Amino acid sequence: MSRLRRRWRPAAVLVAATATLVASIGWALAGSRAWDTGAWGPGGSMMGQAVPGSGPVRSLAAAYRAAAGFADRWGLHVGEVMQFDNNFYAELIDTAGSRATEVLVDPASGAVGLEPGPAMMWNTSYGMMHPAAATTTVPPQRAHQLADQWLHRNQPGLHAGDPEAFPGYYTLHTLRGDRIMGMLSVHAATGAVWYHTWHGRFIAIQEAPQDH
Repeated sequence: MSRLRRRWRPAAVLVAATATLVASIGWALAGSRAWDTGAWGPGGSMMGQAVPGSGPVRSLAAAYRAAAGFADRWGLHVGEVMQFDNNFYAELIDTAGSRATEVLVDPASGAVGLEPGPAMMWNTSYGMMHPAAATTTVPPQRAHQLADQWLHRNQPGLHAGDPEAFPGYYTLHTLRGDRIMGMLSVHAATGAVWYHTWHGRFIAIQEAPQDH
């Protein structure tokens, strides 16, 4: 019996990890129903993960305004905004001009919340694991290499764009030629790769404004 228990332990861990990922993706797809679930905010204070929207969001400009309302809560501003089939994505930037975290905007409701995956689980300043020590042993060049290796094995025909550093990890566009197809992230300490499966087809991008 003890041998059987040992054999089942790895499977139980895998099931638990899968359940956590599915739950985070489910939150993103139904963000309008998941208010104030308690992510750590700057300075270690407990702050809500999501804010309700005021109605459908159908353009990059509207997504920018929705993300800005969320960013204001943390003293941040909005950088790059992207539109996908399933959601709008936005980078949030701190007062020093560094990337702070990533959020999604629900097109149906306008609700805004932390992106599932790396922004929730790996971000050492604004994620669920805050406060945590930000140990960077993977430089940007190595993150790019790891991303390309992962794509070669799992998404043939795609390659990685430039690494964009967030606290504790990098996010990179996935490209076919020079066209954006999606995104993935690389952990800055372990080199683990997390593919963003929740976006759907890429539609459009608005680069970070130049007035910040």
